[in-house]
Amino acid sequence: MTPAMWQRLLSLGFWVFVTLSSIAIFPVALLVWALTVLFDRKLVVLHRFTCLWASLYTWLNPAWRVHIEGREKIRDDTAYVMVANHQSLLDILVLFRLFVHFKWVSKIENFRVPCIGWNMSLNRYIKLRRGDKESIDEMMQACERTLRAGSSIMMFPEGTRSHDGRLRQFKHGAFTLAQRTGTPLLPIVVEGTADALPKRGFVLQGRHAIRIRVLDPVPHASFATTPIETLTAQVRTLFAQELREAAA
Repeated sequence: MTPAMWQRLLSLGFWVFVTLSSIAIFPVALLVWALTVLFDRKLVVLHRFTCLWASLYTWLNPAWRVHIEGREKIRDDTAYVMVANHQSLLDILVLFRLFVHFKWVSKIENFRVPCIGWNMSLNRYIKLRRGDKESIDEMMQACERTLRAGSSIMMFPEGTRSHDGRLRQFKHGAFTLAQRTGTPLLPIVVEGTADALPKRGFVLQGRHAIRIRVLDPVPHASFATTPIETLTAQVRTLFAQELREAAA
């Protein structure tokens, strides 16, 4: 059997494991929700359980060595608009490794995935139908309510995964949200996931180091009156500089 065939076989085994384990773990998530929903207003316990569930797949895969820097910069008593670059499907798994509380903004199709999507709904993550203005407006309103209730929001300002790992243009939604609600921004740089699992295809690409870097929070006062287009460009430039430095 050739190395490429082994790679495809191992990848198939991984995705089968994800599927079967999700079927087994979702009932536990449902039980956690049922036992905590009445007193855990923000669903912190269920989200932490979800972090554990997602982290199993990176902990158990020796090809993915995940290193996290700057987690101590995230204050438990502060709600942020968290923004991360989007290189791969793996970004979602590795960002759960932060084990901090937030609500995802995710395309509506993900909520339809059996078990995983059902758990997203239990967590009250926020749905978005891409390209639908009404859905975008509803998403922004839901994000505002969530932030004011004390939960952070996690968004990918690129909107979708990069085809080649290079930074795409940023959409302004996350920055409008932060400015409108008086919420600090929290930039999070993800590196290495595009090499481990490129956008096109589901074949895992051997051993790769993956790094998450939490940058310094950007206080609302520093961008309260900045034009949204300027703020969006400034944050994208920050990400571009950080990624160039890592590649240099």
